[in-house]
Amino acid sequence: MKVHDLRSMSLEELQEQVRDMRAEVFNLRFRKAAHQLENPLKIRDSRRSLARVLTLIRERELGLITDEEGS
Repeated sequence: MKVHDLRSMSLEELQEQVRDMRAEVFNLRFRKAAHQLENPLKIRDSRRSLARVLTLIRERELGLITDEEGS
């Protein structure tokens, strides 16, 4: 998901994304351990996407971006 799309989301939507992404990373790691993951780079991509969302949430907490700027 692109940063522009993420910035247009509300805080609640971002937190929902975090829950979904954490579950995805867990499932990918589980599948890797079971040798059922075709592309292990998906784990890295998922972790980076999660970090992007967490960064946006933190920026809003610190007041670096307001909801008006994100919309």
